[in-house]
Amino acid sequence: MSTRAPALHPVAWWLWALGLAAAASRTTNPLVLLLVMATAGYVVAARRGEAPWARSYAGFFRIALAVLGLRLVFTVLLGSPVAGTHTVLTLPQLPLPSWAQGVRVGGRTTLEGLLFTLYDSLRLAAVLVCVGAANALASPARLLRLLPGALYEVGVAVVVALSFAPNLLADVRRLRAARRLRGRPDRGVRSVLSVGLPVLESALERSIALAASMDSRGFGRTRPVSRTVARATAALTLLGLLGLCAAVFGLLGPDGGAWALPLLPIGLALTAGGLALGGRRTVRTRYRPDPWTWREWLVTASGLAAGIAVTVLAARTPGPYAPAVVPPTAPELPLAAAAAVLLALLPAVVAPAPRPFTARATRAARAAQPTPAAPVRRAREAEQS
Repeated sequence: MSTRAPALHPVAWWLWALGLAAAASRTTNPLVLLLVMATAGYVVAARRGEAPWARSYAGFFRIALAVLGLRLVFTVLLGSPVAGTHTVLTLPQLPLPSWAQGVRVGGRTTLEGLLFTLYDSLRLAAVLVCVGAANALASPARLLRLLPGALYEVGVAVVVALSFAPNLLADVRRLRAARRLRGRPDRGVRSVLSVGLPVLESALERSIALAASMDSRGFGRTRPVSRTVARATAALTLLGLLGLCAAVFGLLGPDGGAWALPLLPIGLALTAGGLALGGRRTVRTRYRPDPWTWREWLVTASGLAAGIAVTVLAARTPGPYAPAVVPPTAPELPLAAAAAVLLALLPAVVAPAPRPFTARATRAARAAQPTPAAPVRRAREAEQS
């Protein structure tokens, strides 16, 4: 009998990633942010599996780089809220009417403005990388089973939409390869029109097959509940969400929102009560629940400890965590924050190694993919029409 440890709980991966994201959101020090990104990337490289959803980390990393580049381009073209004296680039400035005061297109670009944009966008990029790490490490199917009963249908819709996206990309790649083999161009407007119709037809066929499969398995059955329970569910959920929105708005405000701190647990309690009552109408069983062992506790604690430590340190001594750009100064790495972030490397050792794809899983994945002949046939029919 195999003694391999079961895969880590998906909630543990998400709590670890959210802890790192919280640490990245509390500082604009590029050294700390790069350390957060390196930590997330190392854990993903060490504990990422071979499943299709595990390849999403590269996509999130590209999005982070795109955000970084676009913010810098907008700073050069539209200016920055930080004025400086060290001019890097001067572009011809477009004259604007009097009602557009405060807005400019072109003009002088300073080193201080570029540094401010770089630090701020690097923080957003680090948060995106942490979210991408959670997507690459946590199985969406296992995460779906942990949703409350009231959100199960919404979760299924999200998982189905995310699982269909790789199939659509695979169809596009096969159709473009078929056009190249037949000596036809695979770029341009005509190519897009020829490829789009077969892809849409394949997606419609796959959706109909999935709907029939879900219907045959009894998906969507609900248990009758009284009108009182339905009204109580709606009231608790609405009040809880309003309380959470007000609490988050107050905590993120400039004054800190001391009044919002006690409102946060009240909103969480009301929302949890509404979800618990809403789950009573869902008929659903749970097969092989995911265990929560000491590995999950260590992984969760390492990520949350990094987030809490950086938050507390940034509140006590904000200087090293928000390096000045006017005048430009070289950022220094806070050793305490670096040690807290490096603590988040613990999952690379504690978490169990990913399980390789078995022959059965490989056959199931191939069976779920459409046959190569179908998209080619649809492309040929579209070109003839």
